[in-house]
Amino acid sequence: MSDAPVLLDVSPAGVAVITLNRPDKHNAFNAEVIASLSDMFETLRANEDGVRIVFLRGAGKSFSAGADLDWMKAAAHYTELDNEEDAMALATMLRRLYELPQLTVALVHGAAMGGGAGLLAACDVGVVMKDASIRFSEVRLGLTPATISPFVVRAIGPKWARALFASGEGFDGSFAEKIGLAQYAVENMEEMTQMEEHLAKLAFSAAPGAVHDAKQLVEDVFGREIDHGLAVHTAKAIARRRSSEEGQEGLAAFLERRMPNWAE
Repeated sequence: MSDAPVLLDVSPAGVAVITLNRPDKHNAFNAEVIASLSDMFETLRANEDGVRIVFLRGAGKSFSAGADLDWMKAAAHYTELDNEEDAMALATMLRRLYELPQLTVALVHGAAMGGGAGLLAACDVGVVMKDASIRFSEVRLGLTPATISPFVVRAIGPKWARALFASGEGFDGSFAEKIGLAQYAVENMEEMTQMEEHLAKLAFSAAPGAVHDAKQLVEDVFGREIDHGLAVHTAKAIARRRSSEEGQEGLAAFLERRMPNWAE
């Protein structure tokens, strides 16, 4: 395996696997890891037609233990402006992950601390080992989970976010599933692989453009009052889909009892 801190592999079929590749550091973040992830997410965003699903995993014993100790030591001597620029790089990387047009899946085992838990929250789907160790640990260091907070609060809601952010309490994968940080908790790597294959099949049965628009639909309607304006917005959204090339192909395939061209 390459010694690069982050690896990207894209199969000819269109399955992308991003691997955090610092197993000796439990895949902890530093500036190089964040920059590599950010660049990879931009590459995948530009390849919406060629990549149908994105898996994010960690090499070795952990998914990601959060911030690298050496990186944190260096940050202790930064000015406030330096720290703001450093944090902005992490916030931008997470936003790029969150805004990917493809279905994104975090495959979490071992530790997922701080920013590692943020990666899980920013993905569309989380599959976690039941015995995984997860924590928003920032308050234990006199910090707050500021850059990951938008994604975590979206995932688990403000009540659990306040409790877990303020207490720094650790929890396992089963609890992550219970509060909505992950959708699936599995017993072992065999079950993890089975879920990975299941999600890939789902992704390849869905039209790529429709997946992108379905993700955007959630952003458009979340938190809005259910009124006439929202009804108009959603009516226009489905009308665009019905008249789109994908919509026409999907309807034709259904009526002709065949697979649509994106699933062939």
